[in-house]
Amino acid sequence: MEHVRELVARHFGSRDGELLVGGLAIRDLVATHGTPVFIYDAAALDRQLAGLRSAYPAPFEIYYSVKANPCPAVVRHFVSRGLGLEIASAGEFHQALHAGCEADRILFAGPGKTERELAYVLERGIGEIHVESTLEAERVAAISTRLGIRTRVALRVNPGAEAQGGAMRMGGKPAPFGVDEEILDEVLDRLLALPSLDLQGIHLYAGTQILDHRILVTQYRRGIEIARRVADRMARPLRTLDFGGGLGIPYFASESPLALAPLAEGLAELVGELANDPRFKDTRFIIEPGRYLAGEAGIYVTRVNDMKVSRGKTFLIVDGGMNHHLAASGNLGQVIKRNFPAAILNRLDEESVMKSDVVGPLCTPLDVIARDLALPAVEVGDLFGVFQSGAYARSASPLGFLSQPTPAEIFIRAGEAIVARRAGSYEETLGDLP
Repeated sequence: MEHVRELVARHFGSRDGELLVGGLAIRDLVATHGTPVFIYDAAALDRQLAGLRSAYPAPFEIYYSVKANPCPAVVRHFVSRGLGLEIASAGEFHQALHAGCEADRILFAGPGKTERELAYVLERGIGEIHVESTLEAERVAAISTRLGIRTRVALRVNPGAEAQGGAMRMGGKPAPFGVDEEILDEVLDRLLALPSLDLQGIHLYAGTQILDHRILVTQYRRGIEIARRVADRMARPLRTLDFGGGLGIPYFASESPLALAPLAEGLAELVGELANDPRFKDTRFIIEPGRYLAGEAGIYVTRVNDMKVSRGKTFLIVDGGMNHHLAASGNLGQVIKRNFPAAILNRLDEESVMKSDVVGPLCTPLDVIARDLALPAVEVGDLFGVFQSGAYARSASPLGFLSQPTPAEIFIRAGEAIVARRAGSYEETLGDLP
């Protein structure tokens, strides 16, 4: 509960025990928009962005990673704040354009890009493609030749184990991401021999959900070592050095937030060391945060629909579950189920008097949102909310499971609740069936 109190105090607020989002009472919001619903607060997004901008000095640029939360209002908000976008599919490219992002401010990363996807983004002037294999580079080159263009690319590198860290390692081991550092010179030679490719630099992404600033600085230093090697091989300065994302937020009681002040000190020292290195003259350093920017700004809100006791254990049954928020159920990478910060949103100031499992409406034992959660005296109709739900929540969940309607997304900005995505209907569960 202490984690919930910290989040409420930092980003939201409360009145008479009821959660406020952007100054709006949660009961008023759900009275208008129903449950289940995802609610995102623009002020919380801006607060996270301001923290990063204070920590990362020039020449670092921030690109929002659309995969974290592709809600149109969220993407549009970050574009309005001057951020570029990092995408991982042609669908996300289309969403980025729809949000008002210029095509040349979009980076395309991710393994397994199809020829159709590559042609789609190249025809529309994408800013840079991060190639993940020699075959993919040759595909980009062939399409570029056909279109009569020269395409800006960066090479994604799978660095060695000494650069690793975070809750989910994406490099330093056999992986579908990028090319192994061990064969980097060979791959560089092949890319440099393709005249329709303009090799800008490299992209490194060693892990995600990193909460220790020392791991980030260590990874960046290792990335710079690799970048020096690449610049020497290319015989010219790098134009881009993309460090990926990886910045984490604390989900569980044992975790602490990423410390920005010492991170800023480490980054300032690192940038100072490069001031006179000609290999980094005018190089753009890029980071691609997604979770850090959006995660804390979102809340998943459900309504208590039923309560029951089975063999001495109390269950709260709410009207949304793992089909909307797979991560909170523990089925998106957790080995041992741990509860996200969660609370009864209309009873924030009441003492805990019971422990309960909170489960969704799905006909599967996997649909458990919280286990043995300490709660106040709950009544049917109360509002149960899961915090830290602004990233890898709705879009990372099996929305079609059991043909439940999809939840709405509401964006709160300057005291106004905007419907970013309306709730689905029973009829729409048929999807595209003829």
